[in-house]
Amino acid sequence: MMKNIAVEITKEKVAVVTIHCADSKVNKVSSALLDEIEGMLKTIDAKDIAGLVIVSGKEDNFVVGADVDEVVAMKTDKEIREYITKANRILNAIDALPVPVVCCIHGNCLGGGLEVALASDHRIAADSTNTVMGLPEVMLGLLPAGGGTQRLPRLVGLRQALPMMLAGKNVRIRKARKLGLIDEIVVPYGLKEIGVKKALELARKGFKRKRKRSLVDAFLESFLGRKIVFKQARQMVMRQTRGLYPAPLEIIDSVEYGYKKGIVKGLEADIDRFVRLVMTPQAKSLMNLFFGITDLKKNPYKNKARNVNKLAVIGTGLMGSGIAAVSTAVCDTILMKDMSLDAAARGISEVGRGISKQVKSGSVRKFDGDVMYGKLVPCDDYSRFAGTDIVIEAVFEDIHLKRKILEDVEESTDKNTIFASNTSALPIKSIAQGCKRPENVIGMHYFSPVPRMPLLEIITTSKTAAWVTATALELGISQGKTCIIVRDGPGFYTTRILAPLLLESSWVVAEGAEFPDVDRAMQAFGYPVGPITLLDEVGIDVGIHVIQEVKPIFEPRGITAPMDFGVLSEKGFLGRKSKKGLYRYDLPKKKGKKPVNEEVYALFGNRPRTKINVEEVQHRISLMMVNEAVTCLQEGIVASPRDGDLGAILGLGFPPFRGGPFRYVDSVGAGNIVGIMEGLAAKYGKKFTPASMLKDMAKKGAKFYK
Repeated sequence: MMKNIAVEITKEKVAVVTIHCADSKVNKVSSALLDEIEGMLKTIDAKDIAGLVIVSGKEDNFVVGADVDEVVAMKTDKEIREYITKANRILNAIDALPVPVVCCIHGNCLGGGLEVALASDHRIAADSTNTVMGLPEVMLGLLPAGGGTQRLPRLVGLRQALPMMLAGKNVRIRKARKLGLIDEIVVPYGLKEIGVKKALELARKGFKRKRKRSLVDAFLESFLGRKIVFKQARQMVMRQTRGLYPAPLEIIDSVEYGYKKGIVKGLEADIDRFVRLVMTPQAKSLMNLFFGITDLKKNPYKNKARNVNKLAVIGTGLMGSGIAAVSTAVCDTILMKDMSLDAAARGISEVGRGISKQVKSGSVRKFDGDVMYGKLVPCDDYSRFAGTDIVIEAVFEDIHLKRKILEDVEESTDKNTIFASNTSALPIKSIAQGCKRPENVIGMHYFSPVPRMPLLEIITTSKTAAWVTATALELGISQGKTCIIVRDGPGFYTTRILAPLLLESSWVVAEGAEFPDVDRAMQAFGYPVGPITLLDEVGIDVGIHVIQEVKPIFEPRGITAPMDFGVLSEKGFLGRKSKKGLYRYDLPKKKGKKPVNEEVYALFGNRPRTKINVEEVQHRISLMMVNEAVTCLQEGIVASPRDGDLGAILGLGFPPFRGGPFRYVDSVGAGNIVGIMEGLAAKYGKKFTPASMLKDMAKKGAKFYK
């Protein structure tokens, strides 16, 4: 008996295969599913059927890709090779069927799911905002080895296919239709019947079609054109990844090899590439990141969570409007309060622009976009706040202002209203000092820009009620955020571990390093931007505020600033927002690089600028963050290594391929990390003293993850 597929032969002699994985909410390409499909193909005689239709038995997804759990559990090259070889054998068999194969897609059609569609002759997509297509394997450190690298370029063209595979981003149905990835968009009802009708039509008329190519595509897919495309693609990948991620380069090599040697040889080579990539540390780290994010999509306290129908956001600037924007799909009413109705209206307009972009992209229907916009209510006082479930304040980092807002909110609401502060560093218990209902106060630290940044740090005090934590977590998950719950304290977790990294970067500059050299060293380590650029992006005034908050816990350990950053603020050097910071943003770039603000060097002691020891600088800066992360775990600020790794990667850009601070310690070895830090401590002082937990682990040869 088959558990994952069902086969029906219609009266018109069309075989309908329904994929419905029994033990999962979604359809995944597992060994069990492959076995059943292979068995089905052996039992069906192509001579006896007019066509084959593939549909999903799930309401909201077609096939979401490979069963990553199963792939990770494979310990040997042989297991991995057998799995991907079997997948290719089955997809090749579908591709070779002499009858038309129609794929009917509703919901997520990703990875192996799209490769099934690519092996078909005709692709029909349901007209739904839930229908998306893509090859996201690169995000797991892998390549689409089930024919994606070979069939996609031949279907949609080289210049469209490469970006899809190298970025791993999803494509919505109208863009997919324009690309030629799908052939038809139909109503999301009666997909099976539509598929059967199309299969019969193709059987009568013929179903082999040639792709229409523009003159540009024809040139780019010629021998000379391909050389240009592949060269430019490699240059782009190296600029973006610095060669630290092998999968994108393997994807380019795979496509190029397939064009040179043909699809059959290309598919055979992809099996070898896939086996190699699965065993790389980069893929293992990225797959563990995927598992961590997946785990945090579930709320373990959901039974204590209350509904959030009415939300209020106080402060409608960039952060406030961003919080409102990610809430329009999940709340019924969103109050947007500011000092004036004009300011609130500007915030609402910003949310409206975001909704318009969603409508244009196809992720939201026009009607739904209008409904979302209609939920926004401008306010300049608290008269409408009665019955609000959660109030999130997103005002300036001023403790007195936040306390006054909390006082006003408590006067305007009741015991069922949660007050959440979107502060990046101020302790929540300090904000709640003297309030009436401290059990209702919590921190919800969003990252800017809110609609794009995936992390939400939820901060609890010793007085925060369990239902408040559960409700804030449920709201964050419904907003599409990956949420970590951390304990209250100066800087919480993410800001606290970022501060030592930025401070040590400034020490390296004070010793004579140039800003661009420090940035390049840390980008070569794997950070998306260097720490000097990051400080300009965050804002030097914000950095000054953070340093003041964490100073009491850092100074006794020797973690200090090499200068008074307030001098930078006094001179108006606030970063990008003031056009001048550590770099200049009011001058044109030179050879694509930002000019340095030479005036700042004098404020750092005006030492002669010298070349840096790149490896030592990488150790100094990165290990300050790593050691602080371990200290946070030791103190119970962060609950687990998993949460600590996800917070560092998703919130601060810690190199994903290194797995986060805790997996990085495991990969290098606690003993080696302690040895490096003790060497740095002897040279640069006690700030490099390893956390006691790290030293204990070094003695025992222990790891954070089993």
